Amino acid sequence: MAEKEDIQIEDDFIAEDDDESSEAPVEVAKTNLTKRRIIDNLLEERRLQKQLNDFDFDL
Repeated sequence: MAEKEDIQIEDDFIAEDDDESSEAPVEVAKTNLTKRRIIDNLLEERRLQKQLNDFDFDL
Protein backbone atom coordinates (compact mmCIF):
# COMPACT_ATOMS: atom_id res chain seq x y z
CA MET A 1 0.00 0.00 0.00
CA ALA A 2 2.86 2.37 0.68
CA GLU A 3 4.04 2.04 -2.93
CA LYS A 4 0.64 3.08 -4.28
CA GLU A 5 0.61 6.16 -2.06
CA ASP A 6 4.06 7.15 -3.30
CA ILE A 7 2.93 6.85 -6.90
CA GLN A 8 -0.09 9.06 -6.24
CA ILE A 9 2.09 11.71 -4.64
CA GLU A 10 4.45 11.69 -7.62
CA ASP A 11 1.55 11.97 -10.08
CA ASP A 12 0.13 14.95 -8.18
CA PHE A 13 3.50 16.65 -8.20
CA ILE A 14 3.88 16.19 -11.95
CA ALA A 15 0.34 17.44 -12.55
CA GLU A 16 1.06 20.66 -10.63
CA ASP A 17 4.17 21.33 -12.72
CA ASP A 18 2.21 20.80 -15.94
CA ASP A 19 -0.51 23.22 -14.83
CA GLU A 20 1.98 25.98 -14.03
CA SER A 21 3.98 25.61 -17.22
CA SER A 22 0.90 25.52 -19.45
CA GLU A 23 -0.32 28.94 -18.27
CA ALA A 24 2.77 30.92 -19.31
CA PRO A 25 2.71 30.08 -23.05
CA VAL A 26 -0.95 31.10 -23.25
CA GLU A 27 -0.10 34.59 -21.95
CA VAL A 28 2.83 34.88 -24.38
CA ALA A 29 0.62 33.77 -27.25
CA LYS A 30 -1.97 36.40 -26.35
CA THR A 31 0.60 39.20 -26.26
CA ASN A 32 2.16 38.01 -29.52
CA LEU A 33 -1.27 37.92 -31.16
CA THR A 34 -2.03 41.42 -29.88
CA LYS A 35 1.28 42.73 -31.21
CA ARG A 36 0.63 41.04 -34.56
CA ARG A 37 -2.82 42.64 -34.81
CA ILE A 38 -1.38 46.07 -34.01
CA ILE A 39 1.28 45.65 -36.71
CA ASP A 40 -1.30 44.42 -39.23
CA ASN A 41 -3.53 47.41 -38.47
CA LEU A 42 -0.64 49.85 -38.92
CA LEU A 43 0.35 48.25 -42.23
CA GLU A 44 -3.24 48.38 -43.46
CA GLU A 45 -3.47 52.03 -42.44
CA ARG A 46 -0.29 52.78 -44.44
CA ARG A 47 -1.68 50.97 -47.48
CA LEU A 48 -4.92 52.88 -47.32
CA GLN A 49 -3.10 56.19 -46.82
CA LYS A 50 -0.94 55.48 -49.86
CA GLN A 51 -4.02 54.65 -51.93
CA LEU A 52 -5.59 57.95 -50.90
CA ASN A 53 -2.42 59.86 -51.81
CA ASP A 54 -2.17 58.11 -55.19
CA PHE A 55 -5.83 58.55 -56.04
CA ASP A 56 -6.57 61.12 -58.72
CA PHE A 57 -9.45 63.21 -57.40
CA ASP A 58 -9.72 65.24 -60.64
CA LEU A 59 -11.59 62.54 -62.53
